[in-house]
This record gives sequence, C-alpha cells and structure tokens, in this order.
Amino acid sequence: MKEFIIKEFKQIFRDYRSMVILFGIPIAQVMLFGFALNMNLKNVHFAVLDKAKDDYSKNIIAKMNASDYFILDKYLENEDQIERIFEEGLIKEVIVFESNFGKNLIKEGKANLQIIADASDPNTANMIVSYSQAIIDNYQRSLMSNNAMSGMAVPEVQFKYNKELKSVYMFVPGVITIILMLVSAMMTSISIAKEKELGTMEILLVSPIKPIQIIIGKVIPYVILSLINFIIIIILSFLVFKMPMNGSMLLLVLESLLYIIMSLALGIFISTVSNSQQTAMLLSMFALLLPTILLSGFIFPVENMPTALIYTSHIMPSKWFIIIIKGIMLKNASFMDIWKETALVFMFTIAFIGLSIKKFKIRLE
Repeated sequence: MKEFIIKEFKQIFRDYRSMVILFGIPIAQVMLFGFALNMNLKNVHFAVLDKAKDDYSKNIIAKMNASDYFILDKYLENEDQIERIFEEGLIKEVIVFESNFGKNLIKEGKANLQIIADASDPNTANMIVSYSQAIIDNYQRSLMSNNAMSGMAVPEVQFKYNKELKSVYMFVPGVITIILMLVSAMMTSISIAKEKELGTMEILLVSPIKPIQIIIGKVIPYVILSLINFIIIIILSFLVFKMPMNGSMLLLVLESLLYIIMSLALGIFISTVSNSQQTAMLLSMFALLLPTILLSGFIFPVENMPTALIYTSHIMPSKWFIIIIKGIMLKNASFMDIWKETALVFMFTIAFIGLSIKKFKIRLE
C-alpha cells in the first residue's frame, strides 16, 4: 500500500498538467479574485463644464482631481459636448457649475451644481455620485468651519442612459458577451479535440485539404449556430428584461458576428494545443471564463484594479465587445463611435486565425 501511494505521488509530480491543475489554477484564481474584486472607486475620468470659473468652482474641481478617486480629463465649452464625450466611453462623470456659482453661494446661500453620471453601469454610477457628493460636502464644511461661507450647494444628480439604475442594463450585455465567448470557443475547441481522440484529425491532416479549409469547414456551422443563439438571447433581453435598443440593430448584429468569429478562432487555437476534450474544456474554462468575468469590466470596474491587471485587461476581447454592445444598445453609438474597439476585436480575430493556421501547418510539416 505504501509503495502504491508513493508511486501515485511520483506519477502526479511527473505530469505537469496535473501540477498546473492542482496548484497553478487555485493560485491564479486567488490572485485574480483578490486583486480584481475591489469595490473601491479609483481613477474615474471626469470632465467639467465650469460656467463660473471662480475660486469656489476651481477649488471643488481641484479637490476632486487631487483625490485618488478622480482624474480630470477635460474642460468642456458648452452643453452640446456632454453627449459626445459620454459616447466616447472614457468619461464617466461631468460636473456642471452654473454662472456666478460663487456669488450665488455667498449672497443667496444657494448655488446650482449638476452631477451627470454614465449609468450604463449603475453600481459604478452610484459610487461615482456618492464620492463626488462627499468631496463637495467636505469642501463646503471646511469653508463653513472657517466662516468663509454660509450657503450650501446641493448637487442635482442626473443619470444618463439608465435613469432608473436598472442592473439589467449592465448584466444583459455582459451575459451576452460571456455566453457567446464560452459557447463559441468551447464548442469548437472540444469538437476538434474529439476528432484527435478518434483519430480522424490525422486523416484530414494528410489529405489534400489545406489547413485554412479545415478551419473554415469547422467554423462555419458554429458561426451559424452561435448567431442563432445570439438572436435568441437578444429577443429574450427585449421581451423579458425590457432592454432598450437605442442604436442600429444591423450594426449590433454585424459586431456580434465579428465577435463570434473571433471566439470561434480562439476555440480553434485552443484545440490545436489540446490533446483531449478534457484538456480543451479546462483551457477554455480557465482561459476564458474567469478572465471574461473579472477583467472585462462586466461586473468589476477595471479602473479599480492594479496597473498590471489593467494592462492585462487590454488583451481581453470581451472587454472591448462589452463597450461595443453597451454603446450600441444604450448610447445609440454609430460605427464611428466604436471603430477603435471594432478594430481591436478584428485584430484579435486575425491573430487567432493566423496562430491556428500556423499550428496546423506545423503538424503538416
């Protein structure tokens, strides 16, 4: 019995895949969850429309910018710029000061101040507004304690794109992204790994069929099935969850088709480095599920994470697709508003297709 147990230990230690599963995955999960699950606000980009340009408004802006929570990105010239700057996606909040803000605060004891937040992510929007109000209140209390001011500026809060702060507006785009990624990538990776186990892949590889033809033949059925899956999800989101559709449905379908093709190409690539269905499934789940949930900005704001994870999130296609789908459905974004994110998803698609073909060519040689 003792010798048998020792033999099992040696067999496990010799198998690097088992070691990765036993120790690598749990360590990576703890690190990811530990750093990504950060509900504190950090590095929120905001813009200012300062009609007063007096000491009081400038001091409030300086207080916000000096904190660890906000980064002043831009000064606006008029109200017409507010909609455009939110559509660009980087700015999450705009502070609007009325004309004669300081004078009204001193003479009338009241001044108008508006906080406009992007509520496509309602939880983050609530936190942004709360932190902004706290900074403004602290500044006003410090002035009152020094008898420098007796009035109060009570901010008027406006939530854009999701006035009722419905969480479904955040979860539906994220769920669509995860489902399309997992179903598309996992199904293709498992299907090709299955052919390897059955021995039929070797027959294909020695046949006159080129690698690109094998890949296209494998991908096309799943493109059609994934697109049907996407249409079903969209119909459910409209009928059951009352998800708005402010942008172009055609643009949404085309963007989703590109994302599906990218996911399928990733699944093909995973299959080329997997010798079995089990390995393909483990790689798909670990390489796609956790990063998609944690690093895409679906649930947890990427800005709150450590710098290393922020840079890592940039290579997550799901992050850019969530921006695309939210932009179209909630913000009525046109192609010109999301062309950068679209270009990134397209580049990922080309990269995964190229890597997959290269792997097949290596096997053919």
